[in-house]
Amino acid sequence: MNAIIHRGITIVTLAAGDDIAACCQPGQTAICARPDGWWLYFVDSDGSVDGYDSAFASHAEALWAAKAAAEFSAE
Repeated sequence: MNAIIHRGITIVTLAAGDDIAACCQPGQTAICARPDGWWLYFVDSDGSVDGYDSAFASHAEALWAAKAAAEFSAE
């Protein structure tokens, strides 16, 4: 697990098989490696998890999208 903070939002990169709910707190964003790509998930204030409908081809693309989402949340 690796984490950065962007605009006050913690973005956590999880290893394949890591559980989002066990590794992330409410308000955090998770980037998860899966066989079909890099998935982006958001942990809501109540602990529920929601994500995008498709994977990103690379970690860099997923991280860029997570940072963009953090920029939007900071406004």
